[in-house]
Amino acid sequence: MKNAFAAVIGAVLPLVAVTALSAAKKTPWGDPDLQGTYTTDNSIGVPLQRAEQFGTRATLTDEEYAARVSANDVQVAKDKNPLPESDFGEDSAANNAPRHWLERAANPSHATSLIVDPPNGRIPALTPEGEKRAAAQRAERRRGLPASYKDFSNYDRCISRGVAASILPAIYGNGTKIEQAPGYVVVQNEMIHETRVIPLSSRPHVGAGVRSWMGDSRGHFEGDTLVIETTNLNGRTGVGGFGAVQSADAKLVERLTRVDAQTVRYELTVDDPTVYARPWTLQLNLDAKSGYEIYEYACHEGNYGLANMLSAARAQERAEAAGGAPAPTRRRSVGGEE
Repeated sequence: MKNAFAAVIGAVLPLVAVTALSAAKKTPWGDPDLQGTYTTDNSIGVPLQRAEQFGTRATLTDEEYAARVSANDVQVAKDKNPLPESDFGEDSAANNAPRHWLERAANPSHATSLIVDPPNGRIPALTPEGEKRAAAQRAERRRGLPASYKDFSNYDRCISRGVAASILPAIYGNGTKIEQAPGYVVVQNEMIHETRVIPLSSRPHVGAGVRSWMGDSRGHFEGDTLVIETTNLNGRTGVGGFGAVQSADAKLVERLTRVDAQTVRYELTVDDPTVYARPWTLQLNLDAKSGYEIYEYACHEGNYGLANMLSAARAQERAEAAGGAPAPTRRRSVGGEE
């Protein structure tokens, strides 16, 4: 009985602490205060989908977590090499950027996946239309040299990463800034510098004929949780760079709740019956990081990167025509993410 009582108290106290903090953390006009600059760096390396061997286990064991921390520590030590590119070829991460560009976790997540529902942590079954879209995406990735700018992803073209992709962790640039004013919440992404000005009102979404990369967002508070519903998407983005396709009929519901002075819990539910057999939800933390600021996002400086990639493709074609070695198959996507 004593152990059971202790367990109950242990479960209740965190909830009490969160409630007390949320009650104390208010804006001058009385809304829960979520303001700050955050990163999802601590979730770097956590896959969107859970590896099947974990089943419904949402967190790592102590041994597994120790291995994740050790691997992160090794990488951080490599980053501090006075000549970080000197042994770049041996970098198991195999990223196409110098290691000193990349972000690392300060306190790695215990999660086995970003997806928390379904309980197995995996993207639900696709509908026939979803299978068709996924197959088209795979076919595009297997194509060879790009023929035009249309053969590059939205990210390559510096257009958009969609509602969620710039919040979810990538190799760098995982910042999200939240600002509030009476009747509005502003969410700014570091990557591509997209900013949503979200009204907190019961006004309806814009008409179905109006579609955009980031959709139309409306927000409201449910207790201490900010709930943002986004519709009117154009169907040309996905949920991150993970192959999670999305239709124009998708409804995205984000939930942001302050957990402590440094942390906001972020949840995203994808409700897209055109593509998925059921809705699914991912969750991770937005963590404040000392000294972290969002600076200019210049993409590839005047789009020279895109012009250079197309120029290189034409040069490769000329080399092949002259008897040179063929180019390797290039992994890419159209309308989605790399």
